Amino acid sequence: MLEEREIHLRDYLRVLLKRKYTVLTFFIIVFVVVFIGAMSATPVFQATTKVLIEKVELYNVSALSPYLMPYDPDFYNTQMELIKSTSVARRVVKNLSLEEKYASYFPEHKKGIQENKKRAEALADIIRSGIIVNPVKNTKIVDISYMSTNPEFAALIANSVAQAYIEEMLEMRMSFSRHSIEWMTKKAEEEKSRLEDAERGLQNYMKSHDIITLQDRIALTPEKLTALNTQLIEAEAKRKELELLYNQVTRVSQKDAETIPAVASDLTLQSLRSQTIQAEQDLKELSKKYGQKHPSMIKAREDLKILQERKQQEIKRIIASIKNEYDLARAKENTLRGAFSSSKKEAINLNEKFIQYGILAREVETNKQLYDALMKGVKEQSVTGELQTLRIWVVEQAKKPGSPVRPRKALNILLGIIVGLFGGGGLAFFFEYLDNTIKSPDEIERRFGLSVLGVVPLLETREGNIEQTVVKDPQNVIAENYKTIRTAVLLSSADKPPQNILITSMGPEEGKTVTSTNLAITIAQSEYSVLLVDGDLRKPRVHKIFGIENSKGLSTYLAGASSVVNICNGPIPNLKILPSGPLPPNPSELLASQKMEQLMNALNEKFHIIIWDSPPLMTVTDSFILSKILDGTIIVTRAGKTTYEIVRRGLKGLEARREGDRGAHVLGVIINALDLKKSDYYYHKYYNYYYSSDSESNR
Repeated sequence: MLEEREIHLRDYLRVLLKRKYTVLTFFIIVFVVVFIGAMSATPVFQATTKVLIEKVELYNVSALSPYLMPYDPDFYNTQMELIKSTSVARRVVKNLSLEEKYASYFPEHKKGIQENKKRAEALADIIRSGIIVNPVKNTKIVDISYMSTNPEFAALIANSVAQAYIEEMLEMRMSFSRHSIEWMTKKAEEEKSRLEDAERGLQNYMKSHDIITLQDRIALTPEKLTALNTQLIEAEAKRKELELLYNQVTRVSQKDAETIPAVASDLTLQSLRSQTIQAEQDLKELSKKYGQKHPSMIKAREDLKILQERKQQEIKRIIASIKNEYDLARAKENTLRGAFSSSKKEAINLNEKFIQYGILAREVETNKQLYDALMKGVKEQSVTGELQTLRIWVVEQAKKPGSPVRPRKALNILLGIIVGLFGGGGLAFFFEYLDNTIKSPDEIERRFGLSVLGVVPLLETREGNIEQTVVKDPQNVIAENYKTIRTAVLLSSADKPPQNILITSMGPEEGKTVTSTNLAITIAQSEYSVLLVDGDLRKPRVHKIFGIENSKGLSTYLAGASSVVNICNGPIPNLKILPSGPLPPNPSELLASQKMEQLMNALNEKFHIIIWDSPPLMTVTDSFILSKILDGTIIVTRAGKTTYEIVRRGLKGLEARREGDRGAHVLGVIINALDLKKSDYYYHKYYNYYYSSDSESNR
């Protein structure tokens, strides 16, 4: 594929000229419809009233900047919606008594209004739908317009809407002020009653709970709680210490208890332990001198026993003392814990009373502030209720319009012309986009990179078949184009012209047989010996064109039914014709046989150029077989019928057969039946010179 070519202005002009009838038809339809609509439409008149709307900010004593006017971007939008509201429209109906006069003002709605039970509502809806409100840029003026088929009625309604809007705003302001004062007065009375009840409740609560001394008690209670908490911590530590010692002495025997530091540190027990040790030493000394029954030994043993008994008694006393201290510590801890809990409850109770006091006091203060604010609002509303917050003046009243605003006939017709032209052009380009058929040689070369050998124009001839127009009418434009194609074919190879040329097409009725016959004739006229072979063994036509007997021909020779090739004379001396012969059951096999190669070798020795007519590429495989063994292939396309897609598929099929030793060699493309009236191809300038209006279409 080659690069996309640049699109020029002439390409657009070519499309418009080609589709000029489409453009013209669309233009005429649009213009006629717009013209009839503009001329038959009922004229509508518009009357406009100019109204000045100015917002006035009242003095606000409670504001930080009482003279500062706040920014309100939605103010004028709100006012415009109010002007178009149903309430204003109803007021217009009422002020003008339109319920009795509707028949003369609304003839087009007469039947619908009569059938409507709520006539006033229906009239208000009609008026509201016709009101147009537009702000004048960079001013505070608003245009209030109304459109109607009656110019006097349009002016009447426009002025009435402005007046009804002023009345509606005044009534809204008065109603709002009156309602605000009534509501605030009622709320102030309610708040006054609530304030009195709250003050009485606070006073009673202060008396019943001695709230005067409550603050002093609240101040002392935290100090008392702190002292009790300190004592409780010390008592708890002392109790835990004694509890540990008591558990230790109770878990061991009296003998082992003597080793506990708290017991062993007792002075009396230490003295008894020393005396016992001394007595044991004395007994040991006496035992060395005396026997066991000696009086001194007996006395010494008795003294030792007495000391041991006293030591055990002392240990019991010490343990009992520890137990007593533990019991006292535990009792003291419990006493302090009870005192701390009692003080804590008292503090909580005091706090709850003080919190309730604060709640009642705040309620009194809140009610007082709300009551004061309501009373202040009532006074302010009474003062400002009669002042205007909105100033509205009718700057210019509506007058009876002298000319209708629609239809704007000249503008509509101009728009119809523009839409018709541009719409027709767009439709032409749309049809051109949908048209995927071959239209110009440039497009063939750009899309596929193939040379266009020539173009055969779409002409109408008066006599004979187009297949022999080169012989019968050599001055015809078609004959001249085939001569151009002849030159392109003969010069298609650098060394010498291709000897065996296959003429085929993508589909039927695209002009391949016409091209084969006329090309063979034009080449024969150049003093080349030319053989035209009808290679279409399925639907042959060459023998019919030249009036030749077709009982013998290519098929009989290839099938072996005849040993002689039936070559017939053509209409001119250098042209010979080989007809197809009877239709064989297996054309593809015959064309691919050894006989075919032998025939080609024999014919190549006798003729300079051999033109092979063949079936279409996309229907059967015969042309693919011939393209593989012949020197060159020419593809015939029909303008306006053959699509680029089918050409692409056909070329892809030819390329697929290049895997063999010898593949198809495409010499170029011939465009047949090109309508030069719709083409910008350079042949168009020769059209008037050659064209004959009495000729018959080529096919």
